[in-house]
Formats: sequence, C-alpha cells, structure tokens
Amino acid sequence: MSVWPAWEVWEGERSTRWLHVRLAFRDGATIEALASVGEGWVCVEDVQARPALALEDLAVFADWIEGPLARACGAEPEPGEGTGGTHREEPPGGRAGWPLVARAYRAAQERGADPVLAVMDQTGYSRRGALRLIGRTRDAGLLSPRHARR
Repeated sequence: MSVWPAWEVWEGERSTRWLHVRLAFRDGATIEALASVGEGWVCVEDVQARPALALEDLAVFADWIEGPLARACGAEPEPGEGTGGTHREEPPGGRAGWPLVARAYRAAQERGADPVLAVMDQTGYSRRGALRLIGRTRDAGLLSPRHARR
C-alpha cells in the first residue's frame, strides 16, 4: 500500500490534509482512494476499484487504510486499530494453507460474522481469491459442503 499527500489547507491553527491511497493486490485488483484527514476524523472522499468493491469490502478497506493514514499524518494508530495489512497471515501454497482457511472460516461462523471476509482478512486475498481458497479447502474435505439455498 502506498499513501502520499495530495494537498493541505490551513484554517487558523487547524489543517485538513488530503491523501492519495493506493492498494495493489497480487491478483491484479487495485483500489485507489482520496481521503481527507482533520483533527480526530478521516473521510474517504473518493474510491475507485477494479474490480468493483462490494459494500462489505468497503468496511475491510477502511480497516486496511486506518493505520497507514495515521502514520502518514504523523500519528500512531490506537492499539487495535487498522494496521494496513501487516497483521494478515499469508497462507502457504497448496494443501498446507487449507487448515488456516478452515480455521478462519469456522471461527467467523461461530461468531456470526461473514466467513469470506474472515478468510480475506486472514490471508490478504481479494474476495475472489478467498472464495477460491475456500472452495479448495472444501474440496479437500476440511470444510463441509455448501448447502443448496431454496
């Protein structure tokens, strides 16, 4: 992820900064945003993503950029706030990564959270990549088969 300043406006002692944010993923997906940062607030002004983001993905995006934006403005994020992806564990290739995917998926189900988002968060993969990992994990027998919805 890269963050760089766009411009800054001063009003007396207070300033508002606009920052460009760019995330590029291994699968070729990109997210570019313009965020404004003031005293105690952050506002995402514009987001462009290829492929398009679902609403759930926007929440994950906010978590990813929170820490890097704070650091770009000279502040450290509070404990537990976004870290810009540094906490995501990359699954090893092949069969060795499937147990990690299965654990993240089941833990999210038990919490009542979205299991796909949990796998995305754990692995750093896009939604499409996480769905592929989940499918392979199912095929390997580490997750129960999907039930047909009626």
